Amino acid sequence: MTKLGLRYDLRSFPGGAPLAALYRAALDQCAWADEHGFGLVNISEHHGSEDGYCSSPLVLAAAVAARTERVRIQIAALILPLHDSLRVAEDAAVVDQISGGRLDLVIGAGYRPQEFAMFEKQSNQRGKAVEEGVALLRQAWTGEEFEARGTTVRVTPKPVQPGGPPLLLGGSSEIAARRAARIGDGFIPALPGLDAVYREECAKLGRDPGPEPGPNGPLFLYVAEDPDAAWAKIAPHALHEMNTYGAWQQESNAASGPYSPIPDADVLRMTGLYEIVTPEACVELINGLGPDGSVSFHPLMGGLDPDLGWAGLELFASAVLPHLDR
Repeated sequence: MTKLGLRYDLRSFPGGAPLAALYRAALDQCAWADEHGFGLVNISEHHGSEDGYCSSPLVLAAAVAARTERVRIQIAALILPLHDSLRVAEDAAVVDQISGGRLDLVIGAGYRPQEFAMFEKQSNQRGKAVEEGVALLRQAWTGEEFEARGTTVRVTPKPVQPGGPPLLLGGSSEIAARRAARIGDGFIPALPGLDAVYREECAKLGRDPGPEPGPNGPLFLYVAEDPDAAWAKIAPHALHEMNTYGAWQQESNAASGPYSPIPDADVLRMTGLYEIVTPEACVELINGLGPDGSVSFHPLMGGLDPDLGWAGLELFASAVLPHLDR
């Protein structure tokens, strides 16, 4: 069956749901997803955002781990150059212990100048910081003493997963793709065409690139008996997400994913990135992705009212899930 997931950044635009309500709902929804056979919960990270974007993904991951038993928990992306890598090694090891070995990390280099300034980091050194940070994480998770910063250190506890949580690398450039081939456990490209660069570099290095990525569902998927009525409620949140990401990328001269400023809700809906569909159409869409495909729900996107997010999930469970190819 197509792989199912949830994702959260827990931002809320003005007029959206209170952040405390979003965090409570996210944990309840993760427990629900665990019970309904979902395979992944994805948590994102950004800092200093006016809309409250989640800034502590490992803290949230620990809470998700405590509420679930089977679903894997992925941070995508952890902006490693903004962090103390030793502290990340400790926190991630604890989350891996709490989860019983269900944590995955997608390491990102970051792109927002404001975030690097906030933590007094040099954005022009972020590639080097990723490479050094990944090497430190791998060494730290052996549980053995090693030399770091002029002293002997040891990170405890050891993670449950041998060697520590998988370290995939994210990126939106050929440099990032080649870096992932050299030091990562996989690559999550933000732009089309980069997976081929990653695989070519893996071949040169004699490394296994892993399975070919399957097709993904839309950026946002919601199930409703009346899609037009649901879109009227969802559109302001979708516009906020699209335009905030788009503005960040313009400010940073970055290219990362499908986001760009779109001022009109009708135009945004026509892109097909935000799909609100009937149960019958959802069955067709997901079955069409095949067993190698994946689809991720974003039920609190842009500060959606948790009741609205729950309505879409519950309709999916009752009217779509029983009809999916298995």
